[in-house]
Amino acid sequence: MSGPTGQDPEIRRAIRRSLAVLTVIAAVALAGWWWSQRTPPPPTADASPVAPAVETSSADGSSDETRFDFKSRGPERGIDFLHVNGATGRKLLPETLGGGVAIVDLDGDGDGDLVFVDGDRWADGPAESPSGRGVVVYLNDGRGSFSRPDGPTGLEEPFQGMGIATGDIDGDGDLDLLVTSTAGVRLFLNESTPARLAFVDRTIEAGLAELDGWSTAAGFGDLDADGDLDLVVAHYVVWNPEIDAAVDYRLAGLGRSYGPPLGFEGESVRALFNDGTGGFEDRTAAAGFDVRNPSTGEPMAKALGLLVQDLDGDRDLDVFVANDTVANLLFLNRGDGTFTESGAAAGVAFDRSGAATGAMGVDLAALGQGTSAMRAIAVGNFANEPASIYCAKEGSADAPRFADEAIPLGVSAATRPALTFGMGWIDLDGDGFEELVAANGHLEEEIARFQASQAYRQPAQVFRRGSSDPSASERLREVERDRIGDLATPIVGRGLTWGDLDLDGDLDLVLTQIGGPPLVLFNETFESGKPRPHWVRILLDGPQGDASVIGATVRVSAGGREFVRTVSPTRSYLAQVERALTIGLGTADSIDRIEVEWAGGGSTVVEKPAIDGTVRIGPASSS
Repeated sequence: MSGPTGQDPEIRRAIRRSLAVLTVIAAVALAGWWWSQRTPPPPTADASPVAPAVETSSADGSSDETRFDFKSRGPERGIDFLHVNGATGRKLLPETLGGGVAIVDLDGDGDGDLVFVDGDRWADGPAESPSGRGVVVYLNDGRGSFSRPDGPTGLEEPFQGMGIATGDIDGDGDLDLLVTSTAGVRLFLNESTPARLAFVDRTIEAGLAELDGWSTAAGFGDLDADGDLDLVVAHYVVWNPEIDAAVDYRLAGLGRSYGPPLGFEGESVRALFNDGTGGFEDRTAAAGFDVRNPSTGEPMAKALGLLVQDLDGDRDLDVFVANDTVANLLFLNRGDGTFTESGAAAGVAFDRSGAATGAMGVDLAALGQGTSAMRAIAVGNFANEPASIYCAKEGSADAPRFADEAIPLGVSAATRPALTFGMGWIDLDGDGFEELVAANGHLEEEIARFQASQAYRQPAQVFRRGSSDPSASERLREVERDRIGDLATPIVGRGLTWGDLDLDGDLDLVLTQIGGPPLVLFNETFESGKPRPHWVRILLDGPQGDASVIGATVRVSAGGREFVRTVSPTRSYLAQVERALTIGLGTADSIDRIEVEWAGGGSTVVEKPAIDGTVRIGPASSS
C-alpha cells in the first residue's frame, strides 16, 4: 500500500540508524572517560597511587625468608607452543583477550597433559599472517617432559579460540573438551585408544551449533543433580569486526587502540542442560540465567571469569561470573537446577566503593579454620583497580553475605598498579596454606607512553598468608619479585593453571600470554635441599562418574589440622586446573583420614592412607 502507512518501515529504519549512531557516539565518549579514570594523561610525576614497599617482616618481627624457586622449562621439556592472535594493527578487541589453557589427563595414564587454545589469523587479514594451530595438546610422560601426539588428533583446525572446559559428558570414562571462541563453541569428544589420541567434533550433534557469539569462560557441572554434566558458557559482548570498527576506540597521540567494552552491548551467560544422551538443551531463561538491564532490556553480562562451585554451603553447584565493567553476577542454585541471581544481595556485584570493576580471572579458597573460616573469592581487575577479595563466613545457614576485604587482607595497594587476568589460590610450598597468585599483563602495547607506572609486559605476583598459625590473622603479604624465580618474568599474562606436572609432590604453574610462548614453570623450591613437607595426591572416581567428581569436597585430617579442597577445574581465566588434588601436609607426617563428600550426595572415608604418593578414591574405597 502506498501513502504514509507504506513509508512506516523506512521511517522506522531511519530512526533506528540515527539512534545507533547516537549510541556509538555516547559509548565512545563514555569509553574515553573510563580509560581516563584508569589511565591518567602523561603527568610530570605519575598521579597513580604507588604500591608501598613490600613488607619483609613477619608478625613476630622476624625476617621473612619466604622463597619460591620456579624455573621456566617449557622449551627444554618439549613445549614449543606460540600463541597466535591475528593482530596486524587493526586493534580488534579479541586479539588481546585469548590464552586458554588446561592441565588435564587426556590419555588416562594418571598424569596431567597440557592443552593450549590458539587464536588465528583473520579471514580478511594479510596472506602472510601466521595461522593458528587450533587446540594444541602436549602429552606428559609422567616425569614432566612433553611431546606432541603421533598423527592428527582432530583438534588441528584453526579458529579464533578463547577458553576451554573439560568433562566426561558422555560417561565413557575419558575427558572431553569444549572450546570457546569468537564464533560460538566447539565440542570435541574424546575417542582415543591406547595407541592414539583422537577427538571428534560433535558440536552439531550435541545441539551446540546455535550457541553463537563471543564465548569466553566455560565450565561443566551437574547443575540439576540428575547424574550427568551440564554446561555453563559465559559470553563477553556482541561483537564483529564491523561493530569494533564503529566503536573505534582511540587514544590521543596513538590513534586506534584496544579499549574497554563500554561501547559494546552485553551478552548472556548461557545454561545448557544435558539430556542424558550427550545432547544439550539451552534453558538459560528457565534456569534464571537471563539477567537483563532493567533500563534497556539488554543482557547484562560482559563475562570473562567463571566459578562453578558450591558458594553457599548447601552442597549444590552455584555459579559466580566475573564481568568486565559491569556488575558481577552470582547465581545461587535452588537445588533443582534453577537459580536466583544474588550478586548485589550477596555483596559480590561491586567493589568496596560500590563500583563495577574490570573483572577478569577468579578463584575461591577457604581461609582460616574452625569458627573463623571464610570463603574468599579473589577477582583480578583492570589496571588502577585493586583486586577484590570477597569474603563470607563459612557455615552460615543463611544466604551468604560477602564483603570486599582486599584492604584489610593487605592486597589492595600492591595489586592496584597491575592489570590482572589469571588468578589462583595455590599452595606453593606444601604448608597447607594457599598463596594468592596473579598473572598480569596489559592490553595496549604502547601503554607506557601514556602512563609511566604501566607496562605492556608485567610480572606475576605472589601473596603469602601472613602466618602459618591457623588461628592467626589471614593478612597477606606480597613476596618480593627476586624471591619467586622465573614467575617474575614480565609477560603479557592471561591464562593461569596449576597441577603437579612432574609428580614430585608440589604444584607447578603454567601462564599463557598473548602472541607469545607460555611460561611453563616447574616448582623447584625443594630442589636445593630445603626439607619438603609430606604430601598426598588424590584422584577421585565418583559413583556417578564426573558428575559426582566436579564439585566434590575433600577433607584431609592430618597433624591436628584439616585440609579442605574442592575438585573444581573451572577457575582462574579461560582455564582448567588439574582435577587431581595435590595437598601439602605442612608439619604432619601421616594422615588420619580422608573424607570425600561427593557432588550430588554421599560420602566416602579412607582411614590411614599412605602419604607422599597418589591415593585413588572411589565410592567403595576403604582403609
